[in-house]
Amino acid sequence: MQQADVAAACVDHGRALAADELPAPSELVAAWTAALARRCAQPATELRPLLERLTGRLRRAATAEILDPAEVTEAGRELVRARITDPACLEVSMTVVGAHLERAAGTGDRVRRTAAVQASFVRGFTEALRLQVLADQEQVTRAALDARQVAERARWASETRFSAMFDSAAVGIVIFDPHGRSIEANDAAAAMLGYSREQLTGMSVGDFVSVQQAPELWAERPRLLDGSLDRLRVVRPVRRADDAEIWIDAVVTPLREDDGATDHLVAVLSDVTEQRELQRRLEHQASHDPLTGLPNRSLFFGRLAAAIAEPRPDGTRPGICYLDLDGFKVVNDTLGHQAGDRLLEVLAARLRAALEPEGHLVARMGGDEFVVLVPRTADRADLEEVAGRALGTVRRPVRIDGRDIVISASVGVVRHDGELGADELLQAADTTLYSAKRAGRGRYLHYDRERHRSDVRRFELSSQMPEALRRDDFVVVYQPLVRLADEQTVGVEALVRWQRPDGELLGPDRFIPLAEETGLVVPLGRRVLDEACRQGRTWADAHPERPLLVSVNVAARQIVESDLVSDVAATLDRYDWPAERLQIELTESDLMGSPGGPPATLRELERMGVRIAIDDFGTGYSNLAYLRHLPVHVLKLAGHFVAGSAERDDVILRTLISLASALDLEVTAEAVETREQALRLREYGCANAQGWYYAPAVVPERIPDLLRDPFLRDGG
Repeated sequence: MQQADVAAACVDHGRALAADELPAPSELVAAWTAALARRCAQPATELRPLLERLTGRLRRAATAEILDPAEVTEAGRELVRARITDPACLEVSMTVVGAHLERAAGTGDRVRRTAAVQASFVRGFTEALRLQVLADQEQVTRAALDARQVAERARWASETRFSAMFDSAAVGIVIFDPHGRSIEANDAAAAMLGYSREQLTGMSVGDFVSVQQAPELWAERPRLLDGSLDRLRVVRPVRRADDAEIWIDAVVTPLREDDGATDHLVAVLSDVTEQRELQRRLEHQASHDPLTGLPNRSLFFGRLAAAIAEPRPDGTRPGICYLDLDGFKVVNDTLGHQAGDRLLEVLAARLRAALEPEGHLVARMGGDEFVVLVPRTADRADLEEVAGRALGTVRRPVRIDGRDIVISASVGVVRHDGELGADELLQAADTTLYSAKRAGRGRYLHYDRERHRSDVRRFELSSQMPEALRRDDFVVVYQPLVRLADEQTVGVEALVRWQRPDGELLGPDRFIPLAEETGLVVPLGRRVLDEACRQGRTWADAHPERPLLVSVNVAARQIVESDLVSDVAATLDRYDWPAERLQIELTESDLMGSPGGPPATLRELERMGVRIAIDDFGTGYSNLAYLRHLPVHVLKLAGHFVAGSAERDDVILRTLISLASALDLEVTAEAVETREQALRLREYGCANAQGWYYAPAVVPERIPDLLRDPFLRDGG
């Protein structure tokens, strides 16, 4: 891949690195200075000021919102201007810089930014080095021209100034007659090409570069001779005497007589094999994953875009299989990251061996994610076959450190529909992959447009939640808790809604699962707790004769990932709210699905005087036995028990209320919608109820009205 092609493939420079996640600049300066001082034999005192400037440029580029490649290419040029031109010094520099940046790169978009910074630096270095070589070539050529003006043609080597330049030049010089036959060559050219000077004399340009290999050279030769072309530059591979291939950068210039006629050509040669090999390696690094050697995200996107753009007269279409390992984190956590890396290496090699022989491209997208590009598919069955083979390949045990590791994968499968671009196609596969994980893992799932739209919407909401929390876009509303014995409002349940800037009001079913997945439920829950107790104090001050119970929902992550007891204690103290007037609701699924933390936390809350309620009882384990060992005060029956009309449903409802009473648990029924349901619940001994029969969740200003009459007559 030529340099211009790499630049075109990397237009997306990725997301900026976070400056606060980068090591200190002094770390890079110290490491870079030490590495170059060892390799390039320059004093550290001279290197340090230069590398401090270059470090500043590279870090600014890496952390800028939009990468300016010119900032980085100038840093590469500055290295050459400081006479650090050995390609090995460039390789050392990129190794040290890459190690510095990758600590803040992570995966995905940030990895592309790191690769783009390195590629731009290499481009600046190689361009500056090429210009320096051209300057050297120009100097030699001018010396030859000066010599030609003061000496006869047969005395090339005897003219003092040119002879000294010719023999001692570090670059190769060869003088040709108009037919392309060598008249004279210096020692550098002979060593470069593997011949003696005598052997080179009389050899033709065609002995090294044929018309087929470099047609532009032979096509432009007449223009060099007739004076219409001043110089010609050719970069080509040539064969040495030992048949080894090297890359030569040659500048060919005509030497003219006094009358303007040209009868000799001088070629100044530079061996650029090392520079090209280094550039090739760096370009490979920029487009391949360092751990597995597979193509990375950047290269995959280029291949995918090309496959989409390819004409398809046969009706085939490209497709992709997006694969993610199931439970890979467990391997890292239990066996260590080295074992995890080894597992990824083995699986990458297996996937490549299983799929690439048939023309499929296997790439690593980052972490434990791989993607397979199937360039031609006739129908969905072709992709199903590839996905099935990928799953089978991953399932085979991998032996690492004497252990057989068995792991599965989930795969999102999508076939191009003729409309989606590369980014959209990959996004579709990504969302389909996570639908496959939610469906049970260890399987593949086909792309579904409606499901994809729903998933995209979920991801959009998830990404917008942190900013919504900062803006305080979440509002708390309250649904009355009504005592069935006298139908008086005795408490409220605090419920959160998301008031979006566009005016849309989202219910908790739309965003609470997302908050739980991302961990944002912790600050959101803290916010709801604070607001509910603050509002409770406002009501109590206005109506001291009617103190209300305030009930707040708590997610399991609030217990596991924060100090809920401290949060509750601080909130009660802040608003002088009595602990016995606060009720914490936890679903039985959260309670049973989070080992260790919840029971201990609940006991501490009980000691403070806080009431504990099990919410949505009947939707999870529905196990009354474990309640004997927990500090639970209230059971809140799920709405489907109340709504049931069959005789069996009624028996279950009566039994649950009876058993709860026997365990000295108060029962609250949810989703009460009719008077008949309310009467039946009171008859069975249910203590409290909430639901639309009384009132929906309302803004806090409506609660004083509901203290006088729990029925919201005007709908609210």
